[in-house]
Amino acid sequence: MDSTTTANGIAPTLDELVALRRSVLGRRPPRRGRHGLSGQAASPVRGRGMEYAESREYAIGDDARHIDWRLTARTGKPHTKLFQAERERLTLIVADTAPTLYFGTRARFKSVQAARAGAVACWAAVRDGDRIAALRASVREPPRTPVAGVRGALRVLDGLVRWYTQPPQDDAGLGMALDHADRLLRPGSRLLVLADPLSIAAVPESRWPTLAQHREVVVLLLSDPLERDPPRRALPFFSAGHRLELDLAASAPRQRWDQTFVAPLRHALAVLGRSGIRVQVLSSEADSAMWLPLFGQTRAA
Repeated sequence: MDSTTTANGIAPTLDELVALRRSVLGRRPPRRGRHGLSGQAASPVRGRGMEYAESREYAIGDDARHIDWRLTARTGKPHTKLFQAERERLTLIVADTAPTLYFGTRARFKSVQAARAGAVACWAAVRDGDRIAALRASVREPPRTPVAGVRGALRVLDGLVRWYTQPPQDDAGLGMALDHADRLLRPGSRLLVLADPLSIAAVPESRWPTLAQHREVVVLLLSDPLERDPPRRALPFFSAGHRLELDLAASAPRQRWDQTFVAPLRHALAVLGRSGIRVQVLSSEADSAMWLPLFGQTRAA
C-alpha cells in the first residue's frame, strides 16, 4: 500500500501509523543505544529471563507464581525464585484478522483502530529497547521476526497495514495465532493481543492462564459504539445493493442485537478477567494510545 495514501478510517496507512510515534515518544529526541534509536529507557535490561538464578525469602509484593515450593517445604518459610534478567525483551503483537473487525461507524473501522493500537505498541517497544515481532493466524505467512529499534517497528507496521487493509483470505482463527505466539514467547516477554470479542469465545478459557504465565499479557477488545449501544429506532443497512431496515425499538430485534454484539463483549471481559489478563475495550473512535498504561512502566534491573 502506498504510504502517502490519506487516512480515511477504512484502511490504515503507513503514514498514520508512523505518526503515532509522537504519542508514545513525545517531542524529545530519542536516545541512541545499542540498537540505534531506542527511546528513553533507563536500561536495556528488562524483566525476568528464562534462566533460574537463586531463591530468597518471600517478600510482600513478590509474584506468587514464582514461589520455590521445594525450598519453602524444606525450610518452613516461603521462598521465591529469582531469574537472570532478560536483556532483550520481546514485545509480540498478535493480530486477529477476523472479518468482523472490518467494520465501523465512528471515526474509523475497528480494523484500523487495531492497526493503530499495534503501532502504539511498536513505538512503546522502541522506547523500551525491546525486540518487536508480530503475527496473525495464517498457515502460509510467517511471523514478522523479532528485530529491535525503528527497523523492527517499521517491519511490523508494514504487516499491520497489509493485514488490516482488507480481511485476509487465509485467516485461521485467533486460537491458532495464540498457539504460535506461545512457542515464540519467553518468560519476561510482553504480548499484545488485538481481538474482536467474538474471537475470544472461540479460544478455550484454560488457554489464557497458561499463556500469561511469567509473561505480561494485554488484550484489547476492538468495539464500535453502534455495537455496544444502538439507538432505539429503525436503522437502515445496505448489503449487496439491497436496503434492509432493522427496527431496534422492537424487543425481539434488540435482543438478537444484544446476543450478537453485547453478550460476546461481556463474555470476553469475564473470561479474561478470571484468567488474570489485563484487558481493555478499545472503541473505534477512542484515542489509540489510551490503553498504553496497561503495558506498565519501563523496568530496570
